[in-house]
Amino acid sequence: MPERLEAGTLNSHGIAGLRAGLDFINSTGLEKIHSREKELMWRFYNGIKDIKNIKIYLSISIILVTLSIVIFFTKGLNYGIDFSGGNLFQLKYTSTSVTLNQINENLDKLAKELPQVNSNSRKVQISDDGTVIVRVPEISENDKRKVLNNLKELGSYTLDKEDKVGASIGDDLKKSAIYSLGIGAILIVIYITMRFEFSFAIGGILSLLHDIIIAVGFIALMGYEVDTPFIAAILTILGYSINDTIVIYDRIRENLKRKHKGWTLEQCMDESVNQTAIRSINTSVTTLFSVIAILVFGGASLKTFIMTLLIGILAGTYSSIFVATPIVYLLNKKKGNNMEDMFKDDEENDGKRVEKILV
Repeated sequence: MPERLEAGTLNSHGIAGLRAGLDFINSTGLEKIHSREKELMWRFYNGIKDIKNIKIYLSISIILVTLSIVIFFTKGLNYGIDFSGGNLFQLKYTSTSVTLNQINENLDKLAKELPQVNSNSRKVQISDDGTVIVRVPEISENDKRKVLNNLKELGSYTLDKEDKVGASIGDDLKKSAIYSLGIGAILIVIYITMRFEFSFAIGGILSLLHDIIIAVGFIALMGYEVDTPFIAAILTILGYSINDTIVIYDRIRENLKRKHKGWTLEQCMDESVNQTAIRSINTSVTTLFSVIAILVFGGASLKTFIMTLLIGILAGTYSSIFVATPIVYLLNKKKGNNMEDMFKDDEENDGKRVEKILV
């Protein structure tokens, strides 16, 4: 075959190679080729599975979780007014229309005299009808007048609402947030244990902790303000991540019921993950499109909520594939379970599958 061709020369050797490849596929058959590929894959897997420190995916998760915990305890969270307490002003300009940038620029000037209203401490929102909401840390009556006078420099307004959130209310919100997360986790454990097995519940909860810790660590690292929408984002991550995990768990159970000839437990779980991975990735990608759109066009007030969702979805997709299932496998391997030992109580009526609960 020639190694060099002039521009425009017909690629005859390439066409010949393509024809030979198509002839091979037609004569051998796709099923036989795929079977051979799987045979080579398992030969490779069986050759390296006993090599020390081969569990790369769990190692990556352990490193990320450890870094997130270190960041959380060294840097801490930047609690917003909802949790730390502060003052809220809701007003509407009557004589002129103002923009978010104008308000922030004016408050930046005041921040030189009154540091409590700097850009990292305050939160400003403006709606389509011109209503402005300003949240600042707890300040004195004198400082409150300074803030209102500063806002009046942009034009006359009517003060529709003035509110103050005490530190005690912020502490109550923190406790409520922790309770809601705890109750959600307990209900998830109960559900997965009833529907699958307790080892699956352990894998699901550990993967959820993985997602939440990484998301919280990222927010702490970036210094974003933590408010009540942040808690909503965390609860959303709980539901989203466990949904992906349950899809994989259900496929594992389906394959365990079929008892493929010659399959080991790890082969069954690996094949189940392969069968559902594309579905999980596609779901996450389409969800991320919406999240990114909100991040770009939603404004600064939604940044913490959206960034928490973004990191949580990425971590949740990873953990449902590379954390939850390996943990289930390791737990059952430690107990000495094989394919025949799992879900044997579900079988009756000539091997027909019977759900533990109806959903």
